[in-house]
Amino acid sequence: MSTVELKIGGAAALLGVAAHVLRHWEDIGLLTPRRLPSGHRVYDDQTVGQARLIQISQRAGLSLAEIGELAAGERADRIDLVNAKRARIAEHITNLELADRFLAHLVHCVHPVISDCPECSALVERRALSAITQ
Repeated sequence: MSTVELKIGGAAALLGVAAHVLRHWEDIGLLTPRRLPSGHRVYDDQTVGQARLIQISQRAGLSLAEIGELAAGERADRIDLVNAKRARIAEHITNLELADRFLAHLVHCVHPVISDCPECSALVERRALSAITQ
C-alpha cells in the first residue's frame, strides 16, 4: 500500500520541480500518474520514485529522449545507450583536463604570444590531433 498520495502541486514541491515539468514528463510518456474520477493526477510512492529516477538520470547527463529509450528498450539497447553516454562523458573529461592543463600553464607562461610558447603550442597541437582522430 502506498504511503504517499499527492496531487501534482504536492508532488512538484516534494521533487523540487514545477508542476508543468511533471505534466511534460507525463505527456512524453515518462510518468503515468493515476487519475482520480475528477481527472486530477495522484502521485503515489511508485510515481514519485519514477520522477526521482528521471531527475537522477538527467543529472547523469541523459536527455529525456534517452531516458525514454532506457525505459522502453531491451537490456542490450540500454547497455549500448549507457556505454555511449559514458564514452561521451569520458571525452568531455579529457577535454576539460586538457583545458585545465592549458589554463594552469597560462598562469605561469612568460611568452607574450601563445604561439611563441613551446608548451602552449604542444597543448594546442595535442587538442587538434585529438579532434582529427575522433
